Amino acid sequence: MSDYGFENGSVFLDVREPNEWNVEHIPGALHIPQGRVEAEVERALPDKSAPIVVYCRSGRRSASAAQTLEALGYSDVRNLEGGIVAWMEQGRPVVSESSLAPEQLHRYSRHLLIPEVGEAGQRKLLDARVLLVGAGGLGSPASLYLAAAGVGTVGIVDADVVDESNLQRQIVHSTARLGEPKVRSAADTITALNPDVTVLQFEERLTSENADRIIGEGWDVIVDGADNFPTRYLVNDASVWHGIPVVHGSIYRFEGQVTVFKPREGPCYRCLFPQPPPPELAPSCAEGGVLGVLPGVIGSLQANEALKLALGIGTPLIGRLLLFDALTATFDEVALRRDPACPVCSDSPSITSYIDYVEFCAGGTHA
Repeated sequence: MSDYGFENGSVFLDVREPNEWNVEHIPGALHIPQGRVEAEVERALPDKSAPIVVYCRSGRRSASAAQTLEALGYSDVRNLEGGIVAWMEQGRPVVSESSLAPEQLHRYSRHLLIPEVGEAGQRKLLDARVLLVGAGGLGSPASLYLAAAGVGTVGIVDADVVDESNLQRQIVHSTARLGEPKVRSAADTITALNPDVTVLQFEERLTSENADRIIGEGWDVIVDGADNFPTRYLVNDASVWHGIPVVHGSIYRFEGQVTVFKPREGPCYRCLFPQPPPPELAPSCAEGGVLGVLPGVIGSLQANEALKLALGIGTPLIGRLLLFDALTATFDEVALRRDPACPVCSDSPSITSYIDYVEFCAGGTHA
């Protein structure tokens, strides 16, 4: 209905879920979720002749609830067509029991409707700190989705500048930013997407000399989008020593993989790859190529895992390696186990400080 002249003297009954009610509701409304209306409404509204206006978000659930009320003997029941959405579009008053700012309630409204997220989860995301190692193919989609989700602090480590060959897959950058540092380009895109996000820029290559300074800044999750083995081993070792979970991703041509390395709860990168493969068996994307959309798939999966870890929900890919083949559009999963003799994450580690990772990956020793 579009005419709200009936509202004086009417009882407004909100049949949405509690997380929806907390975001916004009509002042003075009674709240009974749709699934509990039949069991609870007679106790809450004993006068079956009182005029009742039932509403939900768009008018569909409330239409069903109105039929329930009529079947229970309520004689003056109406459904608010268009729900609270139409109510607000007409500029009518609502109240909120949320600690989020009004603009945040609308920006994250689809998160707030999810019971596993809700307002408490959104606050966790706004307080979360996620470090991205790399602002390239994997870091691009991961950074965009983490920022869109409202992760409050995003750190980016990358020493490169935007090159035209990047733009086939690195969607956080643009032609207008050719030659700019990738961290600056990514920060500009993220800030334009969501001003709630603080971007910390580390325009440098992650090394043994700066790892503790950068990774020691209190990150909740590290998203590893590195494209070389020395950095991957370095990220792994630092994350174990700092106790930070890593969402690992890698891509090559049409194949990608994702897993989560969480210290003390599962294997680490060295458990999976005790030794790096010879360079001729592990060419980079620059040498072997990569389908432009593949990092979008893998980077998005990395963002998904990072959000789950930040929220503390679901089953992260700990001890599970997810493999994706873009040519066949299939996923496979491989179980991973912690190596009791791992030189870094075992109970008796032989590597307890940073090493020369370039030499290690070139076939030298770790000493």
